[in-house]
Amino acid sequence: MEAVTYSGKEEDGIIVMEEQNGGDHVMETQKDARRRADLILSKMGSKMAYKLGDRPPWYSTLVLAFQHFISMFGGCLTVPFVVGPVLCIDGNIMLLSKLLATVCFLSGIQTFIMTTFGIRLPIVQGPSFAFVIPIISMMNAREACPAQDGNSTSIEREGEFYSRMQEVQGALLVSSLFELLLGFSGVISFLMKFIGPLTITPTVTLIGLSLTPIATKNCSVHWGIAAFTMLIIIICSQYIDRFRVPCVGFSKSQKCHVFRYPLFRLFPIFIAAVLSWILCFILTVTNVFPDDPSSPNYQVRTDANSEGVANTPWFYFPYPGQWGAPSVTAGSVLGMCAAAIASIVESIGDYYACAKLSGAPNPPDHALNRGIGIEGFGGILAGLWGSGVSSTSYSSNVGMIGLTKVSSLLVIQVMSVYLVLMGMLLKFGAVFATIPAPIIGGILAVTVGMVTSVGISNLQYVDINSPRNLFIVGFSILLGTSLPDFMSKTPGAIQTGSSTVDQILTVLLGTSMFIGGLTGFILDNTIPGSPEERGIGRMLTIFSSSSDGKDDDQVIEDDDELNAEVSRLVNQSYDLPFGMSYIRRLEWTSKLPFCPTFSGFGCTCTSKYRLWKGRSKGSDILQ
Repeated sequence: MEAVTYSGKEEDGIIVMEEQNGGDHVMETQKDARRRADLILSKMGSKMAYKLGDRPPWYSTLVLAFQHFISMFGGCLTVPFVVGPVLCIDGNIMLLSKLLATVCFLSGIQTFIMTTFGIRLPIVQGPSFAFVIPIISMMNAREACPAQDGNSTSIEREGEFYSRMQEVQGALLVSSLFELLLGFSGVISFLMKFIGPLTITPTVTLIGLSLTPIATKNCSVHWGIAAFTMLIIIICSQYIDRFRVPCVGFSKSQKCHVFRYPLFRLFPIFIAAVLSWILCFILTVTNVFPDDPSSPNYQVRTDANSEGVANTPWFYFPYPGQWGAPSVTAGSVLGMCAAAIASIVESIGDYYACAKLSGAPNPPDHALNRGIGIEGFGGILAGLWGSGVSSTSYSSNVGMIGLTKVSSLLVIQVMSVYLVLMGMLLKFGAVFATIPAPIIGGILAVTVGMVTSVGISNLQYVDINSPRNLFIVGFSILLGTSLPDFMSKTPGAIQTGSSTVDQILTVLLGTSMFIGGLTGFILDNTIPGSPEERGIGRMLTIFSSSSDGKDDDQVIEDDDELNAEVSRLVNQSYDLPFGMSYIRRLEWTSKLPFCPTFSGFGCTCTSKYRLWKGRSKGSDILQ
C-alpha cells in the first residue's frame, strides 16, 4: 500500500491535515469527526444556559459567582470554629479570624488551580470535613489546653496553638503528598477500570445524604425561614424559570433597547437568599425575633453576631509558615492519610456528578488523575500556609449547577477571586457570617437534594430489574448510612490497642461515601454479572450518533481513526488551557497519566492514533 504523507497544524483546537501526496480522505475524516463531536456535545449541553467555555456577561458572572460563594462560604466558616477548641484558640478572636482568613484565601487559590489546570470542570474547592476527625483525635492525645483564666497567660495559650498547628501542618503535608502521588502516578485511573455505576451510585447518593444532618441542623433554628427560602428557590428554578424579565440594555449596534433576561433561571439561590435575609432583617428590627441570647430563635436575628463583626480586623494577608515550621509524627500522618482516601472517593463522585450536570462527557483518565493530583497539591499548600485541613470538592456547589443551568468555568474562577479577597478583607467575611442559619439550611436542602438525585440517576445505565443490582445498591447505601451513624453516636467504639489504628478505622468507618463506595465496588466486582447487567460499557460509551444522522444512538462504525478523533474532540474541554499543540507533538507525553494525550500504560509508539496527535516535525504517515 502506498504511503501518503500529511502535515498537521492546529487551528482553533483542531488538527488540520494538509495533503502532501494526493487524496483528501483525511480532510473528509476530520470534517466528519468534527460534525459528530459537535452533535454529541450539543446533545449533552442542550439544557445549559451557559456551557463550560462560555463567558456570561460581566454582570451575570459577578452575581452567579456570588451565588456559589454564598453556598460554600458556610463550610469555610464552620471548619475553623469546629477545630478551634482542640487547637486551643476557642475565644481568641484574633487567632480564629486569622485561621478563617487562611481557609478562605487557600480555598480561592485551590479552586482557581483546579478549574484551570486540574479536572477542568466547574468544581469548587473548600475545606474538607474528612480531616476534622483525625485532627480531633491527634489533639485529644495531647495534654489539655491551657485554661482561659488567670492560671495561664495569652503567650502560653498562643504558644500551645502554634505547637498544635505545626503538628497538623506536618501531617497534612505528608498525607497531601500521598494524595498527589496517587493522582499523578495514574493509580486513580487504573482503579476506575473497575468502577461502574453500581459503585458511583451509592458514592454520589451518600454525598447528598451525608449532608442532610447539616441542612437539618441549620433549618431547625427556624423552620419558617428555612421553608420560605426553599419555597422561593423552588418557584424561581422550577415554576417561573422560563419567564424572562424585561430589561433595558445598550449596545453599539442596537443602542438603547429592551431585552428579556432569564433572571429566575440563573439566580434562584441569590434571589432566595436576599429575600429571606430582608425578611429576617424586618423581623429583627420589629422585635418579632427574641433579643434574649438564650432563646433558640435568637440566632435568626441579623444582629446576633454584630459584636463579632465589630471586633474583627479589617485586613490580613495569610503567608506560608505563619504558624512556624511543620512537625511530623507517625500516628498523625496515618490518620490524615485515611482522611485523604475518604476525600478522594468523595471527589471522584463529585467529578462525575459535576460532569453530568454541566453537560460535559464523563471525565477521561487523564482528567481524573490530574484532578486528584491537583487536590493533593492544594493540600500541600494548605500544609504550608496552615489552614488546618486539606481541600475537597463541594457537593452543594455541584447541585447549584443543576439549578442555575450555568457551568461556565469563568464563573467559578471569579468566585475564587471572591474567596481570596475575603481572606484579605476579613471584616466583610464577618458580615457574611451574619447570614441566619435557616437561610443556609434552606439552600442546602434544595442543592443537596439535587446531588442525591444525580447519584440515583446513574442507575439508568444498569439493569435495574436485576436482583443482583438491587441488592448491591440497597446494601451499599444502607451500610454507608448506618455504620457512620453508629460511629458518630458511639465515640471510642474502636479499641484495637493502637491509637494509630484506632484513628484510621474511626475516619474510614465514619465516612459514609467511603463505606458505600467501597461496598459497592467490592460487591460489583465479585458477584457474577454480565457487562450489560453492570452497565459499565454503556456508561463509558461517548459516541451517540451515526454518520448519516438517522439513528442518534447508534455507535460509530468500526473506524479506529475516526473514533479516536471524535473522542479527542468530545473530550477537548479537559485539555490544558494552553500548549496543547506542543504537547501533541511530543510522543512521550502519551506516557504521562495526567497529560491529555495519555493513551494508557500499555500504549506503543506505533499506535494507529498517532495521525491525530501530530509529530515533532508536524507530519505523519498513514500506511
